[in-house]
Amino acid sequence: MKSYSSAARSCFPRKLRRSILGVRVERMKNNNKISQQLPVNLDYLDDLQLLELRAAVDAEARKRGLSFNIGEIGEKLAISLFKERPDLPILALAPRGTKNIDAISREGNRYSIKTLQRSKKTGTVYPDPLEKDRKLFEFILVVLLNDDLTLSRVVEFNWEQFCAVRSWDIRMNAWYVARSRRALDCGRQLYPKALSQDPTASEPPLTAK
Repeated sequence: MKSYSSAARSCFPRKLRRSILGVRVERMKNNNKISQQLPVNLDYLDDLQLLELRAAVDAEARKRGLSFNIGEIGEKLAISLFKERPDLPILALAPRGTKNIDAISREGNRYSIKTLQRSKKTGTVYPDPLEKDRKLFEFILVVLLNDDLTLSRVVEFNWEQFCAVRSWDIRMNAWYVARSRRALDCGRQLYPKALSQDPTASEPPLTAK
């Protein structure tokens, strides 16, 4: 299989070829908005070239330690949102492998973060095997993503709210939150800001850094 650069050599000028595998990212002032502009129109690529580009991007992402895992993207976006908002606490990622906990605030509150893009329910929350109703975290964030991996909505539930809306997965023997208006409306919407919280609020879409 030809490399992407050789396959595209006859299609694009040298300046574009040099950055064909990159994305020009311009950070906007005073917000977390990122302007994304591909250095090439993907409509000009045939199927083989598009697959080669995808493979090259995947390889470069692995080299940089980046992940296209939806859950990890949601975690990064949620933590970034909390960092940019003065009304929210600063969050730090929990140690890898910590059961049910994805982030911890400076105040010591434990956060579980569940991300949805197209699925109808969140990932599972496993109860304590010895004490089924044991409190596992202080808050759970349900992060909804658009198809372009930008934030669509973030809803926060405290432990009591989570217990009120959770459903039981018989096959997994664990809890989950359904992607339903009934469930999501029971939590506190953090993104976009509700008009009742700030009538002038207008938040740009957040993208993974």
